[in-house]
Amino acid sequence: MSTIDLRPAFIVAQREVRDQFRDWRIIFPIVFLTLFFPFLMNFTARQLLDFVNQYGAGLVGERLIPFLLLITGFFPISVSLVIALESFVGEKERGSIEPLLTSPLADWQLYLGKLLSSTVPPLIGSFLGMSVYIGGLAINRIPLPDAETMLQIIILTITQAVVMVSGAVVVSTQATSVRAANLLASFIIIPMALLIQAEAVVMFWGRDTLSLWWIVFGLLVLAVLLIRIGLAHFQREELLGREIDVLNLRWIWRIFWGNFRGEARNLVEWYRKVLSKTLLELRGSILAALVLAVIVVFLGAQQADRFLLILPEGEFEQRVQDLGLNLPVGGFGSVQQIFFQNVRALVVGLLLGLFSFGVLGTLPMVATLGLLGYFTRIMEVNQLPAAQIILSGVVPHGIAEVPAILLATAAVLRIGFLLATPMKDKTVGEVFLMAIAGWMQVMVGVVIPLLLVAALIESWVTPLLMFRFLG
Repeated sequence: MSTIDLRPAFIVAQREVRDQFRDWRIIFPIVFLTLFFPFLMNFTARQLLDFVNQYGAGLVGERLIPFLLLITGFFPISVSLVIALESFVGEKERGSIEPLLTSPLADWQLYLGKLLSSTVPPLIGSFLGMSVYIGGLAINRIPLPDAETMLQIIILTITQAVVMVSGAVVVSTQATSVRAANLLASFIIIPMALLIQAEAVVMFWGRDTLSLWWIVFGLLVLAVLLIRIGLAHFQREELLGREIDVLNLRWIWRIFWGNFRGEARNLVEWYRKVLSKTLLELRGSILAALVLAVIVVFLGAQQADRFLLILPEGEFEQRVQDLGLNLPVGGFGSVQQIFFQNVRALVVGLLLGLFSFGVLGTLPMVATLGLLGYFTRIMEVNQLPAAQIILSGVVPHGIAEVPAILLATAAVLRIGFLLATPMKDKTVGEVFLMAIAGWMQVMVGVVIPLLLVAALIESWVTPLLMFRFLG
């Protein structure tokens, strides 16, 4: 059988979809949400439009219509997530998984077939519901969203479905029971619900279509990572042999500490052998972080033209004088505050990266460098000495702080890369702990010392240089 033969995967998907549409417990929620929820959204849209038009706020109603369309497409996907959660572990509990796993299919063909079969019914329900909603808008003579917005909502619905389903299938392959899979599903539903809220903010705040396209791009990257992770760690032998998972704290600490310490016997040997090896493995992640950093600075400067900030004449000089009179140069408290603020931001980046396999872990770097590009452009627009301000107010401590942020971001990205790399001799838990240990190595060995140096410079040196350069 050819390694690129997709026909067996389609056969598995066809069999699964046919079985799903025979089960009324699956069909009834999809049909109900497909038919009832769009009518509810149409009624809501009509009432809200009538209400806001009474107060001359028709713009709010116009921006509400595409958001309700997005919600109409999201609900069938979220409720039908149970199909994906039961794709493997459900059949295992029912005792019907053994014949499928003993078939002459390759692991990737079986996994892809299950993934397709779990994606098709929710998407059918979503598109039917969106069609009913759009039809109701046309009947009620409510203006439809523009073509670009419609296209964005359709693509967002598809990518959200693929992300949720692929994440649920990964959970299904690693869980030992349907109950455990359903509990783990909260780590999929909650982030997606927060994403829906972020999309709502974008839709209501100025119809920023470019931001929606960036969300689409991020979801595509996350979907590819989830599918890759599922394919990399799907092993039918382990699926059949795993009966119950036990929280073994000693095993967790042993795996983590073994990967963190390596075979080093002292600190010098740890730096020379263990940390240097980890930094060498970070080359690809560092390159990705550097490319992203350049793009973010450029995009931040572009945003300055859209959200222009004009300072009153003499405002900047007065601010500098006030800063010089009120800001104490030096002091351990100031160093401590700056240091822990930076460390806290990078730890938040790690937590976000764990939920998104490294994708959202770039947010601290994106926020920092994006604001740097934005304010640099704002200073140029206001005809301020941007070069002097950057050289005196950013570069001194930025020499240590920016590399620290890049390294921490690269270490978070490496978590996603490691999870997406096939390792037949290691479980997902072992790979995850190995990735966390690598992040901790970079933080303890390089990032924290650099941030401490940056905090000292920012507290003691940067203010003096800034006032010296600005006279």
